[in-house]
Amino acid sequence: MKIRPILLAAFVLSAFAVSGVALVVITHTVMDDRIVENQRQAMERKLAAILPAGRADNDPLTDTIEVSARELLGADTTRVYRVRQGDEPVAVILEPVVPDGYAGPIRLLVSVLTDGTVGGVRVLSHHETPGLGDKIEEAKSDWVYGFAGTSLGDPPIERWGVKRDGGDFDQFTGATITPRAIVKAVKNTLIYVDQQGARLYQEATPQAQTANRPTTTTDQEAS
Repeated sequence: MKIRPILLAAFVLSAFAVSGVALVVITHTVMDDRIVENQRQAMERKLAAILPAGRADNDPLTDTIEVSARELLGADTTRVYRVRQGDEPVAVILEPVVPDGYAGPIRLLVSVLTDGTVGGVRVLSHHETPGLGDKIEEAKSDWVYGFAGTSLGDPPIERWGVKRDGGDFDQFTGATITPRAIVKAVKNTLIYVDQQGARLYQEATPQAQTANRPTTTTDQEAS
């Protein structure tokens, strides 16, 4: 029996296997770093879009705290980004969860300026029905832009609802559940920030996690 050809074949197969595993590991590492950086840049753009231009000189992604207020913010813990110009607070941006979307939870970004007005709202992820509830996406409609400049006094708090419920905010044709839930979530976020005030800036800043969750959009809704 010829041993050398068998050993040579085994060596070649082992070399291919080791090279293949090494290539997969290297590719995975490189892609992971790229994904993390892409997610960071996407989040930076979203934060900048709901802040007053030229009003921030810190990096909100590295100035964060975690708060707990499930009743108002929809989750056991909620990330808060603090925005400053020098030593002066400019805004806080929260990531509330809308627990009662039509097809599941909806993750938002809500910017609240120091005067209590909404700087802007963006949707981070949802599963609402294409063509109906997905109009909360800025790529599908400008509905979400309507929150900018609102506050607990404008409109009056009793009118923080969709028009079908006697409120001031539009609903979508054929889809009321999703906008109703988001209006409620934004109102609750304003209530939370109003209750906490300057304390949101006074808490110690933990080590920030710069790898933000990906922005995704999918599935179902109706009304």
